[in-house]
Amino acid sequence: MRFYTFQVAPNPTRVGLYLAEKTAAGAAMNVENVIVNLAKREHRSSEHIARNPLGRLPVLELDNGSFLTESTVIVEYLEELHPDPPMIGTTAEERARVRELERIAELGVLVPIARIVHATKSPLGLPPNPEIAALFDKLLPEGLGLLNDKLSDGRAFLAGDCPTIADCTLQAGLQFGRYGKIKFDLPEQLARWDLNYRERDPALSVLVL
Repeated sequence: MRFYTFQVAPNPTRVGLYLAEKTAAGAAMNVENVIVNLAKREHRSSEHIARNPLGRLPVLELDNGSFLTESTVIVEYLEELHPDPPMIGTTAEERARVRELERIAELGVLVPIARIVHATKSPLGLPPNPEIAALFDKLLPEGLGLLNDKLSDGRAFLAGDCPTIADCTLQAGLQFGRYGKIKFDLPEQLARWDLNYRERDPALSVLVL
């Protein structure tokens, strides 16, 4: 399989972190990384449009030559192929809890950060939009605060003692915020999690900031 990605971009990054976590834990993922340079607009090339008509990343090319184009779908597909070690949970309730946390990390942190970055100084050249930036700047602390509360019992990761897809999504959002040089304050427990997570080998192999 081939994974079409670009460093720093949040959706490719969360899949990249997932792959790194699984590999570090011993899973044989057998996925080749292929860089599609967003800065050079390679995502708009006819070659990439053939992979994803929307011209977006990430894309996973399967062994049969077909493509998957949504980050969450890619992760869940790979998780079904390689369930050990589990990164979405092993019981119905565990999976629901992890998916809930991942959704909070996406809608409460990754999406607001991405909207702020693209509305201020977009790396894709989108026009500034101060109103959008201000709106999501007000919403971001809510998501950060909620995840901080989840960590208030001292757990190492969002869902407990082991990393899950929720941690991957949260860190992908925070990295994009650092890349975009937007200002946000992490509450105490979330700051602890962020520092510890970024020092781990899987994170170091993917993150650039």
